[in-house]
Amino acid sequence: MREEHFLKSIFSSPNFSESEFEQIVSKFKKVSFLKNEYLLQEGKTENHYWFLESGVARSFVNDTHGNDITTNFYAQGDIVIDWSSFFLRNPTRENIQALTDCHAWSLDFDSFQYFFNSVEAFREQGRKRLVSSYFALKNQSVSLIADEAKERYLRLLKEKPHLIQNVSLQHIASYLGITKFSLSRIRKEVS
Repeated sequence: MREEHFLKSIFSSPNFSESEFEQIVSKFKKVSFLKNEYLLQEGKTENHYWFLESGVARSFVNDTHGNDITTNFYAQGDIVIDWSSFFLRNPTRENIQALTDCHAWSLDFDSFQYFFNSVEAFREQGRKRLVSSYFALKNQSVSLIADEAKERYLRLLKEKPHLIQNVSLQHIASYLGITKFSLSRIRKEVS
């Protein structure tokens, strides 16, 4: 079964027993989003822990001038979530939008809490993913302050080369903290 194969790649730890794996997989629901559809909108509380099977999505916030600023990109195998809203149960300030048609696997908050509190391997994997996400966010924040725009672009190319074909220059530029004109200039320098 295809979904079992994808979820098995997510929950590949040898620490999951077969019965734990089956129990966890049974609570996931496959969901599809069309391009430009929202997985989460500002003001709502995150109620799902999404694993992206295919497609590309982004999170963004609106700045004080009403411009949308990309805060993250998500692709195959990524968890698509507003961690703060999910765990603290508060309304999000971010929007999460599909940039292409997307297929994802969704685990609702209550099921997540059950597995987090009762399956040690699930809890440990969730902790590792949360910490990894925090470090990526921290590195992005520091990079916006301490690195040249060209360095940030080259790092993005290295870490997420698939984004270049699926994401508009405007979204990439806002993620890098530059204008699309600066991004065009950097892309010409690099090529």
